[in-house]
Amino acid sequence: MKIGELARRTRTNAPTIRYYEEIGLLPVPARRDGGQRSYGDSDNRRLTFIRQCRAFGFPIEQVRSLVALTEDQDRSCTEARSIALVHLEAVREKLAQLKGLERNLADFIKRCDAICFGGPGPECVILKDMAEPMADGKCSVGGRKCR
Repeated sequence: MKIGELARRTRTNAPTIRYYEEIGLLPVPARRDGGQRSYGDSDNRRLTFIRQCRAFGFPIEQVRSLVALTEDQDRSCTEARSIALVHLEAVREKLAQLKGLERNLADFIKRCDAICFGGPGPECVILKDMAEPMADGKCSVGGRKCR
């Protein structure tokens, strides 16, 4: 199949397919007369696998490890679990950071509601506070530790 057909089947765009080839996630395809790329069912399965990994948010290097795992009979599938566990820990850390950001933004909005009176932007107390240096790593808005 041509790159357009592979893209349609895997819901991937052609530049992404070419990028995955460049970085070695997909093998360099055979070429037809005229230089067009030619893909087979194994490319379709591999790209589908890569897309699923990316949908789970795995970074490229972890995807590379998972792809390698699918091709090596001597490696245990428990390695996939280990890779997923590392990724899960990273996701949980990001969630904690986002929850902290959410709290800071909620505090910012509460302060805006309590202090701001809709005057001109340069006179906004909250915006002025945000320009003040942080003391002890605390945000000037809300007083929480900034992340």
